[in-house]
Amino acid sequence: MTDELTPAERYAAARRRAAEEATALAPFRAMYDFELDPFQIEACQALEAGKGVLVAAPTGSGKTIVGEFAVHLALTQGRKCFYTTPIKALSNQKYTDLVKRHGVGRVGLLTGDNSINADAPVVVMTTEVLRNMLYAGSQALLGLGYVVMDEVHYLSDRFRGAVWEEVIIHLPESVTLVSLSATVSNAEEFGDWLDTVRGDTEVIVAEHRPVPLWQHVLAGRRMYDLFEEKSQRDGGQGTGRREVNPDLVRLARMENSRPTFGRDKRRGRNGVREADRERERRQRSRIWTPSRPEVIDRLDAEGLLPAITFIFSRAGCEAAVQQCLHAGLRLNDDTARARVRAIVEERTAAIPDEDLHVLGYFEWLEGLERGIAAHHAGMLPTFKEVVEELFVQGLVKAVFATETLALGINMPARSVVLEKLVKWNGEQHADITPGEYTQLTGRAGRRGIDVEGHAVVLWQRAMDPTALAGLAGTRTYPLRSSFKPSYNMAVNLVGQFGRHRSRELLETSFAQFQADKAVVGISRQVQRNEEGLQGYRASMTCHLGDFDEYARLRRELKDRETELAKQGVAQRRAAAASSLERLKPGDVIHVPTGKYAGLALVLDPGLPAGRTNGHRYEYQDGPRPLVLTAERQVKRLAQIDFPIPVEPLERMRIPRSFNPRSPQSRRDLASALRTKAGHLDVRRHRRDRAAAADDTQIARLRAELRAHPCHGCDEREDHARWAERYHRLKRDTRQLERRIEGRTNTIARTFDRICALLSELGYLRGDEVTEDGKRLARLYGELDLLASECLRDGVWEGLKPAELAACASALVYEARQADDAVAPKVPSGAVHEALGEMIRIWGRLDALEENHKIHQAEGVGQREPDLGFAWAAYRWASGHGLDDVLREVDMPAGDFVRWCKQLIDVLGQIAQAAPEGGTVGRNARRAMDGLLRGVVAYSSVS
Repeated sequence: MTDELTPAERYAAARRRAAEEATALAPFRAMYDFELDPFQIEACQALEAGKGVLVAAPTGSGKTIVGEFAVHLALTQGRKCFYTTPIKALSNQKYTDLVKRHGVGRVGLLTGDNSINADAPVVVMTTEVLRNMLYAGSQALLGLGYVVMDEVHYLSDRFRGAVWEEVIIHLPESVTLVSLSATVSNAEEFGDWLDTVRGDTEVIVAEHRPVPLWQHVLAGRRMYDLFEEKSQRDGGQGTGRREVNPDLVRLARMENSRPTFGRDKRRGRNGVREADRERERRQRSRIWTPSRPEVIDRLDAEGLLPAITFIFSRAGCEAAVQQCLHAGLRLNDDTARARVRAIVEERTAAIPDEDLHVLGYFEWLEGLERGIAAHHAGMLPTFKEVVEELFVQGLVKAVFATETLALGINMPARSVVLEKLVKWNGEQHADITPGEYTQLTGRAGRRGIDVEGHAVVLWQRAMDPTALAGLAGTRTYPLRSSFKPSYNMAVNLVGQFGRHRSRELLETSFAQFQADKAVVGISRQVQRNEEGLQGYRASMTCHLGDFDEYARLRRELKDRETELAKQGVAQRRAAAASSLERLKPGDVIHVPTGKYAGLALVLDPGLPAGRTNGHRYEYQDGPRPLVLTAERQVKRLAQIDFPIPVEPLERMRIPRSFNPRSPQSRRDLASALRTKAGHLDVRRHRRDRAAAADDTQIARLRAELRAHPCHGCDEREDHARWAERYHRLKRDTRQLERRIEGRTNTIARTFDRICALLSELGYLRGDEVTEDGKRLARLYGELDLLASECLRDGVWEGLKPAELAACASALVYEARQADDAVAPKVPSGAVHEALGEMIRIWGRLDALEENHKIHQAEGVGQREPDLGFAWAAYRWASGHGLDDVLREVDMPAGDFVRWCKQLIDVLGQIAQAAPEGGTVGRNARRAMDGLLRGVVAYSSVS
């Protein structure tokens, strides 16, 4: 084919190849043994061109390739790259991947648990770690060129989503942002915001799934395609309209139908025909919800394993594993069983034997050996990691998981099963949304392994196939901001930028962008204006004196002259209207301006609601006199034709026979008008001298101007031009600021209220952050202000380490389901008193928040401390065994470990913020040591 090209074409092709090889993308593509997809290439090219990118693509499509290219660019350019993820498990996973590619010396890890090679050019971290770096002004930010925000759609998370926006807003402008998101329906809107706050950002949306997805419904023993075959063939791409499988529609109609009753002799004793009974029995034999073991057995027979079955209940996941074990399911052969046991024993070797029994290790291991496992937040983190590892290796083929598995962990399957389309959302049982359906089923189909993926929904009574098709065919996963100011955020912002600048920054949040898109652009314009004002002020500087003061005098003089001129115009307009009202038929006048200027004879004064010569005229905008001009025209004039008062020059008799419609009548009367007024001097007299000459204020301002030092400057008029520009821009900026101020329920208004409360408590003093405020700046969490107040009031002074752990647990723990009937068990003595004082302080803060109307902003404010983990924290920090602690609090091991990890985090903050010379800092560190043991110490994921 090359031989057929002309020399010019061969030369052009060679030039293109040389240009491609000169880019950073060419060697990067060579690092992979597969071709990059068009959306990956487009995003990488945009990055190399210096643009930020937002990549929104389906799960498993390979969007992390773009993030890895940012790492490659940073290393090539000698700059740093931070790769952020929402959870520690993802950070650990990504750290391992990048170490394999770039080597252990060039990659670091920073999470709440681990700090490995933190000075490396590439550091993987949780988003909270980067946020804290930005507030602290960390030296690690020097040389930072790229930040990858993996799973950026986490900013919708109502608990932690604000962190993503804080990072995006506060990153230095020199940093290129790479945002990787699941498919969202408002990617363009999010991209517009990124473009506003981060500069040029390319939005790349990939709807195409690399592995086609087939949708099924499993009813009884039969697997139905959700869509007709001809429309199912689009593989879940959402192209065009897909028709629901008519067999499924008939099945739903049959299940919902019931035999009729009547008096037919052929009916049986109960009034039901035998034929109807038989039909119903046949229907019932076809329509039923298969059990969990039956589902797995069917998928195994169809070659659709490995599979993830989503069950919206932790207990349901554990029960599913037991049901499969009791049914005798075995998905692994002896070789696989041996490999599973070897891996499990290696990964759990550090767990003491006495704890293994408490953790349900042996039942868990039996399921793993058979290729079956559960995966949910209540599991020990080590156990979850093992399940993930075995699943990826193909040694676990059936996983029963809660929906948290869909949030980022790299654990794709050939099939995904949904037992129900309803889940508990914390308040009620609600239908899953199209976005949730897309997220869950997105796990189906492993790139490079599976030709196609399969989403299977189990038949449920009263299922509507059309509604299910709507879920499967709708790509609506909108990204909604959860951003809200906090006390910690406020003191950090004020300390770094001052209150005014902080307010402007908050107005640029995605939350405000969505609430009122216009205000983001206005805030940006205000910032640009303020930069321009600084330049104008420099240009108008005069060596002789304060030119700003001189310019103010000039403006005051001009404003006063304009005011007097306006007053003169208004007075003349009023006088002109009054003079028109005095006109009578037969008055000869001089029309001063307009098309009909000159001599005219008043035929009718045209007074408002007036009556003249038997005709009624009503004009709401003043007199409209009807006149005959000297040129024989009959016209009705308006006030605009009389900017100055008009006085009759002469009077004439209007003949009764005058007909304004008759040309002859108009000609005769116009001739008489010219004869009558020919002797009159109708020239306009010069008006009296301007009122300005007699105005004392103007005289004073002129004298001050002449006496000002800048009046004698040779460059006075040049300075004046800059001063006028400054004044004009300042006026425009104030108008913009008033528009922002006029918005109700804005992020900035909430910020103002928070600052007012912090000022009342002594954390802020204007733009100054006090010593108490600096302590608050080191405390993160929902109850940051409560923790700071406890430190200030000495509530925890004198507490032993385990007692301090019990009290601090109330700052982090939050029960999954409220139970007001049972009071939580708490240690007696000093702990009981300290917890009581914490509740009293919270009550005082709650009242202050009410006074400052902070509660009006949803999700802002201090929730009530939860004492439900105090006893467990106290017992564990005191050295008691895992069996004793878990039995006393009735809590899953995974939850226990997770709360302990969060408690260790907050104790670390307390140790940093505690006043010097007291016992709290020292005992907080000892409490951390007491908690970080056993299952908590060897669980690397929280």
